[in-house]
Amino acid sequence: MDVKEYIASGKLELYVAGALPAEENLEVQQYAEQYPEIRIEIEAIEKAILAITEATSPRMPLDGFAKIKARIGDVIPFTPERSTSKGTPWGSYLGWAASVLLAIGLFWMYTENSKLKSEIELTNQEKQSLEDILSDTQEEITFKESLLEDIRDQNVTVIALGGQTVSPSSYAKAYWNKEESKVIIDAKGLPEPPEGFTYQVWSLKLDPLTPTSIGLLDDFASVDTKLFTLENANESEAFGITLEPEGGSETPTLEQLYTLGAVGS
Repeated sequence: MDVKEYIASGKLELYVAGALPAEENLEVQQYAEQYPEIRIEIEAIEKAILAITEATSPRMPLDGFAKIKARIGDVIPFTPERSTSKGTPWGSYLGWAASVLLAIGLFWMYTENSKLKSEIELTNQEKQSLEDILSDTQEEITFKESLLEDIRDQNVTVIALGGQTVSPSSYAKAYWNKEESKVIIDAKGLPEPPEGFTYQVWSLKLDPLTPTSIGLLDDFASVDTKLFTLENANESEAFGITLEPEGGSETPTLEQLYTLGAVGS
């Protein structure tokens, strides 16, 4: 093989740039092991590129060229000048090296900008997430403060609801504001209803016994406070809570009466 002709072919410059197919890369590696002149030429090309890189882009890491060379593939649109001698001077590489350097610089800037953009987006997402948490927390605090004010209102009558036969250990409280026609049920003392069932609250007239539904304690498991606000415009004499199928019942299932309490008792 004519070593000088092979060096002058421009294939070594493409090899250093990582622009050769896998088969030709292997060929160059084999020739570099077999012919010292080819290996020296490859080293000279790499040194020239590294020297220019260091002079024009001092912030790039020392191994930056090696890392980028493996990734730029065949995206560099240039034709290297052919080398004409064994000891090819720097000048024969300058045009080619400038093209490689430009591609490397653009790629490096793109990578750094993309990385910075990702970091900024992540920071913004974290900031938004924190703001959402704080907003939710503030809303919860406001809601609880509002409930507390309602419970402490001077017009509120507190009715204790004791456990009944089906669940003697159950208990609840009704905070009834007759002036505002609403009642807050504190159901902390009730067990979680089984799947397919819900608690239903009844306003009762005692003589004769007349129950009127004032609402369901829906989403019982997901309400941490177990405080439920219901409308009640009835002349209530007592309140009861029964366990009913989801959607509620027209009349209370007395066998599933969990708590009961009379107004003024």
